[in-house]
Amino acid sequence: MSQFSVNILGCGSAAPTAFHNPSAQAIEYRGQLMLVDCGEGAQAMLRRMRLKFSRLSHVFISHLHGDHFFGLPGLLSTLDLQEKGGTVTIHCFQAGLEVLRKTMAIFCPDPGFEIIYNPIRNADEIIMETDALTVETVRLSHRVPCVGFVFREKAKPRHINGEMVRFHNVPVYKLNAIKAGADFVKPDGSIVPNERLTTPPDPSMSYAYLSDTAYNPALAEKVRGVSLLYHEATYDDSFDRLAGKYGHSTARQAAMTAKQAEVKELIIGHFSKRYNGNEELLLQQAREVFPDTILAREGLTIDLI
Repeated sequence: MSQFSVNILGCGSAAPTAFHNPSAQAIEYRGQLMLVDCGEGAQAMLRRMRLKFSRLSHVFISHLHGDHFFGLPGLLSTLDLQEKGGTVTIHCFQAGLEVLRKTMAIFCPDPGFEIIYNPIRNADEIIMETDALTVETVRLSHRVPCVGFVFREKAKPRHINGEMVRFHNVPVYKLNAIKAGADFVKPDGSIVPNERLTTPPDPSMSYAYLSDTAYNPALAEKVRGVSLLYHEATYDDSFDRLAGKYGHSTARQAAMTAKQAEVKELIIGHFSKRYNGNEELLLQQAREVFPDTILAREGLTIDLI
């Protein structure tokens, strides 16, 4: 089972349709669950994908359009009905937090868990950090203040080479320091370099979520080399002017960002309802620029390994 996965709860734009829910994703990381945007239908998809509400710890809201926010009050109310304990931290622009506070005061005035309201800014900065992971905001180009989110694993510890550790009689209490990169100093003062006692660590994974945004070449540097990039692709090439007008991107533009950023894989979403659930044209145009592209769809899970 992957320790880092992305689950698509909704990948449509503007409003629910017969084919797609509005934007919502669930990130699973080392046993905890984090939401990125929370459009209508998010909690129903959590159930269908058998993702445990009790593990939800953070919600990241990219901007204050309803298709990215309206599912959140209902989800929080459901968490209270399920008697979830602990805390849930909501990362959102201040205006959204004020609306959410008032809504919860009316419909769920005394929840059985603590809601922590963390205001974010329209800026590039780290907004969450643990021993293993950072989450940073990336300013996007939309009609209202809007940010993307980049989840980055920190460098992982090196692996112990059991044979060499035994050969050099390394005490057990020294192993954690050696995994972190320390050399081993023997009782006679001689030094065994760390590279002899360990093997390279597993690669650190990263995920970037960019929705909603007009095409902006500067974004490539901010998400350079990520393992997986989600980039909105609301329109095909024939609507490129409309995309620019409304602060959105075409599939080709999403692929251009992925190529410029040298990411490993691209997933496109936030599809306009005009495609009626058939987004193959968007996929085709994206793959002409960046072949390692897939379509988002509700129920899809991508493991970062």
